[in-house]
Amino acid sequence: MAGEFELIARFFTRPVSRAALGVGDDCALVRVDAGMQLAVSCDMLVEGRHFLSTVAPERLGHKALAVNLSDLAACGAEPLACTLALALPRADEHFIAAFARGLFALADAHGIELVGGDTAAGPLNICITVFGQVPAGGALLRDGARPGDDLWVSGTLGDARLALEVFRGSVALPGEQFETVRRAMELPQPRVALGLALRGVASSAIDLSDGLVGDLGHVLRRSGVGAVLQADALPRSAVLAAQPQALQRLCMLAGGDDYELLFTAAPAQREAVLAAGQRAGLALTRCGGIVAGQALRIVDAAGDEVPVSWSGFDHFA
Repeated sequence: MAGEFELIARFFTRPVSRAALGVGDDCALVRVDAGMQLAVSCDMLVEGRHFLSTVAPERLGHKALAVNLSDLAACGAEPLACTLALALPRADEHFIAAFARGLFALADAHGIELVGGDTAAGPLNICITVFGQVPAGGALLRDGARPGDDLWVSGTLGDARLALEVFRGSVALPGEQFETVRRAMELPQPRVALGLALRGVASSAIDLSDGLVGDLGHVLRRSGVGAVLQADALPRSAVLAAQPQALQRLCMLAGGDDYELLFTAAPAQREAVLAAGQRAGLALTRCGGIVAGQALRIVDAAGDEVPVSWSGFDHFA
């Protein structure tokens, strides 16, 4: 059976070009261009909490990096490098090889290099730290929303939660539809290109990891503003649109695991926002607006209040 350092050498050591050092020293050295700030984010994935034991390891490798790249996207940061801390119940080389394929396929797609980390024996647990760069003072933050700003979201929402409901047995979908929503759950696509295109355009941004209501609440609190969210304007897939309205709203408003970008921008920036979406190859939907005060109102197409009892995902709630 391979030992810890042989596993690292065989599956996770590759040449680097943008980093000053790769795997093998006590610290990695990452170059940042002149005039740029380092953007750093760290997310942990725990089996049974963030992913099901049935997920294919290649998809797990993809998602473990994707959720971290999504944080860089929300800040408008260009990805540079990452580290990986991986706890494994056993040294299963087939699992590790597939996990590494998924991880590196997404890493290569975004020009990000693995430059260090750690392995240990224990319950399956994945912790990735990503490093990116953003022009000094140019990062997209949560505290820039202002009354009068438009509220926008990328892509479609709710499919990952719909897949979870299928796994829980509360919803039944035919095979092709289930695979569509399962891909959304297991293979999220970080919106890095959109985050870069929104620099200087959006006034605030956040990625949707814990549910729209909860994540929007973070922006509103940091910015000291309120919002009116138009529930019927939220973008959804054809699969989700075929479900009962109550389930649609649960999935889109409180589902989590979407990894789309929610952002605000002044009305004068509408053409620039749509142009950013075109450059990123993404549909963008205007779904509400920022108002004075601290309250979040959710309304339907007729302007009537939509009663909502959900909040964002909280590990300890």
